Order: sequence, then structure tokens, then C-alpha cells
Amino acid sequence: MTFEDMGLPARLCSNLAEMGFDTPTPIQEKAIPLALEGRDVMGLAQTGTGKTASFGLPMLALLGRMEGKPQPKTVRGLVLAPTRELAKQIHDNLRAYSEGTSVRIGLVVGGASINAQAKRLERGLGILVATPGRLIDLMDRDAVRLDKTQFLVLDEADQMLDMGFIHALRQIAPKLAADRHTMLFSATMPKHMNELAQTYLNDPVRVETAPPGKPADKVTQELHYVTKTSKMGLLIELLDKHRNEAAIVFARTKHGAERMKRTLVAKGYGAEAVHGNKSQGQRERAIKAFRAGEVMVLVATDVAARGLDIPEVRYVYNYDLPNVPDNYVHRIGRTARAGRDGAAIAFCAPDEMGELKAIQKLLKKDIPVASGRAWEGAEIEKPQPRGGRGGGNRNGGGGRPGNKPRGGGGGGKPRRNNRRGKAA
Repeated sequence: MTFEDMGLPARLCSNLAEMGFDTPTPIQEKAIPLALEGRDVMGLAQTGTGKTASFGLPMLALLGRMEGKPQPKTVRGLVLAPTRELAKQIHDNLRAYSEGTSVRIGLVVGGASINAQAKRLERGLGILVATPGRLIDLMDRDAVRLDKTQFLVLDEADQMLDMGFIHALRQIAPKLAADRHTMLFSATMPKHMNELAQTYLNDPVRVETAPPGKPADKVTQELHYVTKTSKMGLLIELLDKHRNEAAIVFARTKHGAERMKRTLVAKGYGAEAVHGNKSQGQRERAIKAFRAGEVMVLVATDVAARGLDIPEVRYVYNYDLPNVPDNYVHRIGRTARAGRDGAAIAFCAPDEMGELKAIQKLLKKDIPVASGRAWEGAEIEKPQPRGGRGGGNRNGGGGRPGNKPRGGGGGGKPRRNNRRGKAA
């Protein structure tokens, strides 16, 4: 099947050909015809397999058939994404697909001028791509109306559940047109996803191209058992073997990511960091430099686990294992994109054995061990009492309550998100 066979408009097919997309991916082949028929779709597919086009192309095709222009401050189609990076990636892709059409596309995310965003909404939009928190801010200002919104897309819906966006969705959904077309896409399938689909989708068709939680086939994985104090030395040793190839290193905390970036720069690496303490402009500049090859290492928290589509990324390092096992799949999905090969390297300290077991349970297999041996117990590197001070050893990220975590990528659990589920 070709894009033309699906009944997509000639202009969209021409734009896809110019972008080098000749043949639909399996998720596109299954989802696009159903969406063009007006069916609600629940799509499950691995990262890097073209989910954005699966919902974006049929939405653009259907919007192109509508007469007239959007009313002031209204949007006809709404795409909700959990992070700024993913929202921008979707926005950029939709603009490329729609080149030469009459459908106007906008982006609203936190970390950028809300006044400028409100100004762009005044004329109305065909499609608005948004993070939920910023969208609610604009709704509170009466800068946007959703009563004319006939298309709703929830992208990476599993992360919306993880990050507390369900509360924001409950505020947004009642404002949408009652008779709407809804699509939900994700790479993993947590147990609450069916409940989300039943609440917001109408008799959805489930399309699936790989078992939920399965990484892309071309990602090779390896595991190193390493103490926290030895992680940085091992990371530098491995990075030295491919200095001219792009790598993303995932840390658990914002402070840990920033410290790691400074350490790598001091060691002579070109590195940038992306995390929640960076402004939107800083995050975009860091990603732009990484995409252009000006720096070869991007240190990031899970804000970059989704939405970064950079085919040149050859290596992904899980310096700190994620607390949520599904995020491991999304992290390593930043490599082996567009049919290329990729490598995912995970570090496991003694206090991360629980996270490792949860990840391997999700994968339904063990990650091949490249060095070290599985930790026998969780006692190693755990904080030890010190004369009533409530402290811990310095290298394990312990210490008195309220102390910042110390050491390479940082330990500790991320703070809960606020009620609006704003992206970190």
C-alpha cells in the first residue's frame, strides 16, 4: 500500500515524497485508513515507527475538507503531548506535512512567552499542539476556545498518566466539541490505558504493530553492574571509543544532569544538557547544537525520553535507571530510528536492582551483561547511620533530609508534578 492508495490528498503525498517517505510504516498502514473513515483509534507502536504521521496525516486530510476559516481564538484540531520537546517535534512534523495547504498550525508550551502565544491564537488555528499545563493557562486567560475543536489527539498517553496529566485532561475535555474524533497513541500499554480510552474515545479501534514495551529490533542492549562512584569513569571510558558519534546520556535528576554535563565538558567533551531547570530557549538551543553535530553528547532527564527524533543518535546511555520501567523503552527509542542501528548501554548500581528487575520484567528478558556481576543485596552503598546525624555515605546520594543528591548522575526520586501536570 502507498500513501496515495490510502486516499490522502495529492499535496500531502507530494510533501511526503519530498521528505523521502515513500512507503507507509506498519502503524501508518493500519491507522491512517481507519482515521480517514472517522473512527476513533488507539494506536500502539514502538518509538521511531512514525506515530506522528499516523494521526497527523488523516487529521490534515480531514481538516482540508472543511469549509471556511477557523473562528478567532478557536482551534479545529488539538494535539496534547506531555513534554515541550515532544510537542515541538510534533509541531515541526505537522508543518512539514502540511506545506502548501491552508491548514495553520500552532504550538503552545511552557517556558515561552504566553503573551506571544495568545497573540498567535487570535486568528484561530487549524491544529494546535500543546502541553496541557500551558493550554489551561491560556484557557484561564480566555485566549483560546475549544468548543469548535473536532479532533483530539493524545500522544504518548502513557506518560500523561505517569506525569499526572489526567487531572489536566479532565479540565480540558469538557470544553471540546461533544461530537469529536479522538485518537490515542503510545509505545507502551500501562494497565490504566484502557480506562483512559474508555473515558475519552468512542468505540475505538485498537491497532498494534508490536507487543507493548518491546524496543525496536535494531537496538542492541548491554548492562554494566557498576558502583555509583565508578559510573563516571566507565561512562568516559565508553564515550572515548566513539567520540565522533552522537550519544544521549540519561540522568534521573535535573541537578545530576547538569553536574554530569559540566564534568564531561571539563574532560574535553562537547556536551549540552536538557532538563526542567532550563528555559525553553535553552533547551531548544541545546538540542539544535546536538542535532547539528556541534556537540556530540546530550545529557538529559526524561524530558528528552520522547520527542527527540535525531536519526544520527547511535548510542543511548542509561547512566541512572529510570524509576518507571516504561521510560527505559522510550529512552532507548532515541536510537535506531528510521531503520538505523543503535546501541543502548545501561549502568546498574547496587541500589538500582529494583529498577533493573522491573525493566527486565517489562522486556520479558534479561539485558545481556557486558561487565560486572549482579549485586547480591541492596546493602552496598546504602546510607549508614552516623552518630544521629541521619547521614549517609557521600557517594551513595544519602545524607540529611533536604540535602541535594551527590555524585555522578544523581540519585533520588523525582518530585511529583503539580496538579496541572506541567512538563518538567
